Amino acid sequence: MTITASLPTPPVSRPLGQSGITVSGLSWGMWRFKGDDLAAARALVDAALDAGITLFDTADIYGPDNGEAFGASEALLGRVFAADKSLRSKVVLATKGGIVIGTPYDSSADYLNFAIDASLTRLGVDRVDLWQIHRPDILTHPQEMARTLEDAHKAGKIGAIGVSNFTVAQIDALAHFLTVPLATTQPEFSPLTLNPLVSGEFDQAMRMDMAIMAWSPLGGGKIANPLAERDRAVANALKKVADQYGVSVTAAAFSWIMAHPAHPIPIVGSQTPARIREAADAYKVTWTRADWYAVLTASREEPLP
Repeated sequence: MTITASLPTPPVSRPLGQSGITVSGLSWGMWRFKGDDLAAARALVDAALDAGITLFDTADIYGPDNGEAFGASEALLGRVFAADKSLRSKVVLATKGGIVIGTPYDSSADYLNFAIDASLTRLGVDRVDLWQIHRPDILTHPQEMARTLEDAHKAGKIGAIGVSNFTVAQIDALAHFLTVPLATTQPEFSPLTLNPLVSGEFDQAMRMDMAIMAWSPLGGGKIANPLAERDRAVANALKKVADQYGVSVTAAAFSWIMAHPAHPIPIVGSQTPARIREAADAYKVTWTRADWYAVLTASREEPLP
């Protein structure tokens, strides 16, 4: 007997862990959000909202990679908020800190307190909905991190606590010292980057009821522009399903990520309004197990056992 039932359709919205916050099934990432053109910046924000994206993911380090100052991306979003006070209530605002150019990481109490306050100032807000430690600082005890973040939470500066690029063990250690549940973990994950599937991070997130925010969900552009043999094989497996539903390969990639039972949230990195809106096509796709595993097998470059 063959059962061909499809996997559940990706959710349009979902809880942000146990934080009590509801977010969209897709997020918009602001790593390349830059410039001085306020109208162009507002157009990108509107495109994300038009696509049903409410979760905006930025960080204090976003700026230097674009040839701009530390904090420039946050400051630009702050200018957009200042120009239209109604926007802030439409957005679940997430930012990150803990990367220090030249150090490279600092999660000490003094620095995290400074970083949180500096982000709030640049964004022009008195609270962010989610604040995440951007990279693990192995020279700070997790208990110190926990107390600092809990104090900021109690002060109303942050609504939820998360981590980015932490290992399973580092997440466990921080969670052990927290009295507030960790809301998010943010690993790199795509049809080309599979480590969270085998490291135990997805299983941990489901056990702890954490939301997963997947950065670089298009494999650093390799899915949209595949050159290597492996990249082409994965893109072709995605294209088979994309063509069936009349969507782009990138939308199929987002939906493939979202089809996992942990319902990871792909962080859409495009800074083109049309492509941001196109990301919502991910909700049109329904995967069979066979098609989903075909993408996984192409990425592994070997059959599953």
